[in-house]
Amino acid sequence: MLASAVLLAATLTGCGEDAKTKTETAAKAAQARTQDLLETIKSRGTITIAMEGTWSPWTYHDKDGKLTGFDVAIGERIAQKIGVKAQFIEGKWDGLLAGLDAGRYDLMINGVGITKERSQAYSFSDPYAYDRVAVIVNDDRADIKTMQDLKGKTTANTISSTYALAAEEAGAKVIGVDDLNQTFELLRSRRIDATLNSEVTYLDYTKAHPDAKIKIALYTPQAGEIGIPLKKSPQTESLRKVVNDTIAELRTSGELGKISVQFFGIDITKQP
Repeated sequence: MLASAVLLAATLTGCGEDAKTKTETAAKAAQARTQDLLETIKSRGTITIAMEGTWSPWTYHDKDGKLTGFDVAIGERIAQKIGVKAQFIEGKWDGLLAGLDAGRYDLMINGVGITKERSQAYSFSDPYAYDRVAVIVNDDRADIKTMQDLKGKTTANTISSTYALAAEEAGAKVIGVDDLNQTFELLRSRRIDATLNSEVTYLDYTKAHPDAKIKIALYTPQAGEIGIPLKKSPQTESLRKVVNDTIAELRTSGELGKISVQFFGIDITKQP
């Protein structure tokens, strides 16, 4: 009888400890969800920044394998402003925004165009660059002169990118690709009719591949605004303010334009 009572007491105590542990774990999880992201970053000592790492000169690896590019430099300046280290995490475009949603990344800096649809899902920084979008074709092609001429043609881009959306709106069939090199391989081998991409990306590619017989057929009507998306939440607003303050300071000092010239050869940080 006494042994049964002791066993029952031990069982009840164990159940109580399990319940207490679960309650504490749930409380910590709830606190993490409601804690200000900027304060979390400061406590952690690092800010996680998502990017592709394959889109020169925005984010890419140099000849020594080091991650570099315009967006890497911007990310480093933001980290310096906060007083933490920048931790860059590379991935494919389709998974970067999803990772932002899931809280795996604090920021995504990857030449992200600010669109109405994206602005409904994410909090964007102020624009830090302006992207003139070019329709790129093989240099002996003369049948694509307007956006209307893309109807029924085949293009290639990363799916869900602003370039792919613009091509689809023009009536083109878009083939999904993983990176920029694959895009230009498809174009140069004539397996696609055209591709839409950043003017500066075209200039960078032709500089590295002077034998590439490609050209810009036309530009889309408006330059796109490039911003930094954050998860849409009250907990990210203080971080967004720091990001905007950093962009404003870099713009005022002239450093933003200098970084652009360093990587693009031209200043794309001023509105056309």
